[in-house]
Amino acid sequence: MTRLILASQSPARTKLLTEAGIHHEVLVSDVDEDAVQARYGVTDAHDTALLLARAKAEAVASLPDAEGALVIGCDSVFEFDGESHGKPYTVDIAKERMLRMSGSKGVLHTGHWLVDCRETAADMNDGETAVGTGATVGAVSSAEVHFAEMSEKDIDAYIATGEPLHCAGSFTIDGLGGAFIRKVDGDPHAVVGLSISTLRDLLGQANVGITELWTHNGSEAGSE
Repeated sequence: MTRLILASQSPARTKLLTEAGIHHEVLVSDVDEDAVQARYGVTDAHDTALLLARAKAEAVASLPDAEGALVIGCDSVFEFDGESHGKPYTVDIAKERMLRMSGSKGVLHTGHWLVDCRETAADMNDGETAVGTGATVGAVSSAEVHFAEMSEKDIDAYIATGEPLHCAGSFTIDGLGGAFIRKVDGDPHAVVGLSISTLRDLLGQANVGITELWTHNGSEAGSE
C-alpha cells in the first residue's frame, strides 16, 4: 500500500482523513513557525499558509521514517480586515478578535504541501521499476467564513472551553465554534484544516490516485 504521512499533530486533520477513509500515519514536524515567517518575511495570509505547510512537509520528509512515503503538510491562516491571524494562544487576543468577528466575515486559507519521498528512476538499479516522481507540490484552498452575531457572554463561554486558543482565527467549524458560523462559501474541509479535494489534486501530480489510499474499513486509517 502507498504510504501517506500527515505532518501535523492536529486531531481535526487526522480525524478528517480517517472519516474520508484515507489510510495515513502521523509524524509531527518540529518546525518553529515564527522563525520560518521571520526568515522569509511573508505577511500575506495566503502565502504564509503555503509557506508554513511546505516547511512542515519538508521537515518531516527529511526524516528516515518518511523514506518511501508521501508526506502532506498543512497550515491554516485566517485573513480578517486585511490582517493575518494564526492561533491566538491567549484569552485576551482571542476575545479581541472574536468581538471584531461577530456578525462579520473573513477568509480561512489552508496551505497544503506534498512531498514524494518514494524512489525515483535516478535512485533505482537497472531493471527495477521506480514509482516515485520526486514531486514537491503545493496549493492553497480558501473559504469565506460568515459569523453570526455573538454576545460577549457567548464569546467568554466559548473561550473558557479552551477550544479557540489553539485554532487559526480563534474558531473551529467542526467543534463548539460551529454554533457561531452562519455559512461557508468554499470548501468546508479547508476550514477544518485539510481539503480532501486539494489533496486529491496534489496526489494526482505524484501519479497517485486517492482511491489507492482508501481503506476497506475507515476505522483503520490513522491507526498507526
